[in-house]
Amino acid sequence: MSDSYNLERQNNSRLDELSSKASALRGVTVNIYDNAREQGVIHSSNEVFSSLSTSVRSSAGRLGRMAQQGNKVAVLKLAGILIGIILVLYWVLGFFFREKKA
Repeated sequence: MSDSYNLERQNNSRLDELSSKASALRGVTVNIYDNAREQGVIHSSNEVFSSLSTSVRSSAGRLGRMAQQGNKVAVLKLAGILIGIILVLYWVLGFFFREKKA
């Protein structure tokens, strides 16, 4: 009877050890999954910035060709649009980042 009690106690002890190892393994698996998901977000961000870079580069090339052709009205319109965008961004960013007075 004593032997069966000791065996049962040993089994319970081993079961507790196994349970803690399984919990640790589950935690590692969840961390790996979270890290992989974050890497996917980073990868998609890189793709977006790469396509944005390509788009900006092609737009700059078209603007350069337009300026070389001597279309002064179009160049002035473009300059006005760019200045307007910069002013709007300055105003919006100033609205969000200005210091609050007490």
